[in-house]
Amino acid sequence: MGINLIREQMPHRRSFLKTAGTAGIAAGLFLSGGEDEIALATQSVNRNSKPTELRITDLRVAVVRGAPMRCPILRIDTNQGISGWGEVRDGASKKIALFLKSRIVGENPCNVEKIFKKIKQFGSHGRQGGGVSGVEMALWDLAGKAYGVPVYQMLGGKYRDKIRIYCDSTFSSDPKVYAQRMKERMKMGFTFLKMDLGTYMLRNMANVLTRPLGMMRDQFTPHLFAATEITDKGIKILSEYLAAVREEIGYEVPLAVDHFGQIGVNSCIRIGKALEPYQLAWMEDLIPWQYTDLLKKITDAIEVPTLTGEDIYGKEEFIKLVDARAVDMIHPDLATAGGILETKKIGDYAEERGAPMAMHFAGTPISCMANVHCAAATRNFLVLENHSVDIPWWGDLVTGIPKPIIQNGFIPVPENPGLGVELNEEVLKEHLGEPGIFEPTPEWDELRSWDRQWS
Repeated sequence: MGINLIREQMPHRRSFLKTAGTAGIAAGLFLSGGEDEIALATQSVNRNSKPTELRITDLRVAVVRGAPMRCPILRIDTNQGISGWGEVRDGASKKIALFLKSRIVGENPCNVEKIFKKIKQFGSHGRQGGGVSGVEMALWDLAGKAYGVPVYQMLGGKYRDKIRIYCDSTFSSDPKVYAQRMKERMKMGFTFLKMDLGTYMLRNMANVLTRPLGMMRDQFTPHLFAATEITDKGIKILSEYLAAVREEIGYEVPLAVDHFGQIGVNSCIRIGKALEPYQLAWMEDLIPWQYTDLLKKITDAIEVPTLTGEDIYGKEEFIKLVDARAVDMIHPDLATAGGILETKKIGDYAEERGAPMAMHFAGTPISCMANVHCAAATRNFLVLENHSVDIPWWGDLVTGIPKPIIQNGFIPVPENPGLGVELNEEVLKEHLGEPGIFEPTPEWDELRSWDRQWS
């Protein structure tokens, strides 16, 4: 029988010892035949401790802003008084989680993979994977609380006790200032760095990009169709930025680069070759991930490692990338990829094929802890992203773990049951992205359709 860990209970270790001690007394009294004594000794025992009888009763959502973006936080409630926390990908609509409510109410949340396979069809690439992924996080949180163990333990145990973190730095048009900001990250304890290095840094400069006159950037046009290529002058300027950073931070710390902008395959190759002397950890998302053959063309042409994956939903597309050797490393975002177990499966497959896994993350500490447990349990994990290093109240959104959450560039893996944290609703109230905190949503109770994918 598992021990039910209600949010209002004392720390689980003390609660367990107290319950175990009471049970021992009761056993002794039973042997001596004292029924009244048994009733007295067991009156404080928590009887809502049957994971097999646990059922989902509700799903509710609240939205926090500025952590770093709008992040819908979801809470799944049960018939035994415990709740699980999850999070929809930053910038996504809360409705993609609420849409799933009628599909999961009545289910046992401990059957995580069964429920995931039931709702997987309602997710997709980009932010549209956030609903399924957020629900999956909350299911693991509930299962861990029901059985009294941290999520990483249910995934097979951990490879590491703390998770290495990298973070971005605020861009400066002055290469020396940009370099100093990267150095400050090292002083904060970060042992892995990443910077933006894209064509947006060349705006208002002459003769750095060739593209049709008057053409504006369009985020919905894939890079390959933007008719934009970088010139030798543009490449030289980007190289000078990188040279200034390396001069400041040295070559002992890994340095990755991202956000190159809408440029074609040949420009990506030319930039990659130009940046080879700076010993980069990776070049990220050079072109959209869907173009497997073209990614492979870039990867084969340059010595700098390539990486992609933050917008991919499900292991199937990662398998295609890894099998094709289209990139050197993968970079799933757990809040898009399908949640904790799906991301671990992605990492495990990549490990078998010799590809490391870094992890993209931008959100609240709830999703962060989901990433931490997954990273701890996945052998080929390298480093986890965090966009909230400069947000002073970010760590206050949760309770239950030591603060600050990031300690000298690492996050310790929680040992508390489930994800290991509880939401601080008082802090949430100060940073609401829209009115209402976990309001009832009866309008989503009976949404039904022919969900089966076969006849």
